[in-house]
Amino acid sequence: MSDARTLSLAAHGPVIPVIVIQRLEDAVPLAQALVAGGVRVLEVTLRTPVALAAMEAMARAVPEAIVGAGTLRTVADVVAAKNAGCQFGVSPGYTDAMGAACQAQDLPLLPGVSTASEVMQANAAGYGFLKLFPATAVGGVNLLKALAGPFPDVAFCPTGGITPESAPQFLALPNVKVCGGSWLTPADAIEAGDWARITRLAQATHALRG
Repeated sequence: MSDARTLSLAAHGPVIPVIVIQRLEDAVPLAQALVAGGVRVLEVTLRTPVALAAMEAMARAVPEAIVGAGTLRTVADVVAAKNAGCQFGVSPGYTDAMGAACQAQDLPLLPGVSTASEVMQANAAGYGFLKLFPATAVGGVNLLKALAGPFPDVAFCPTGGITPESAPQFLALPNVKVCGGSWLTPADAIEAGDWARITRLAQATHALRG
């Protein structure tokens, strides 16, 4: 499967920003600001009408960025993400149809799970690097500690409700390779075009892993 390729994303830093783009013109300067702060892996969520165009613009104009598509829910989403130039995909949950589509498109997938049963389902399909989502709501650090017992060979990217204050607690866990966070790209900073602020937030992530 694509575990080796998705695991390699963690080598670029402890946080993957979870990005919501409302205006296409913000896509490239936002990607440039994050890369300037040393954050190269960018997850752009499929939650707005301009999301796919934003991914394509980022991938084309900022080659240093590793652009991925978040909120993949359907086979059509997978195909569209690949066509937009994305190098990986992230889904809130997992289905075998999603896994098969990503294999067919050669798109490495970070599938979402929130229970032990879902971990087993993703494992059965060959996935051992999983997104715990929504991390804080389903148990956070305590759940990850509990999952480490029966699943010592599974690594996680917790996402959902994580803050700069709580991120170090997640990153200190042996089974956490990287975490996802929306705090790197605050809506008000994007709205104001405050790219310097976003670069500073990106730079600060490198101190989160002790």
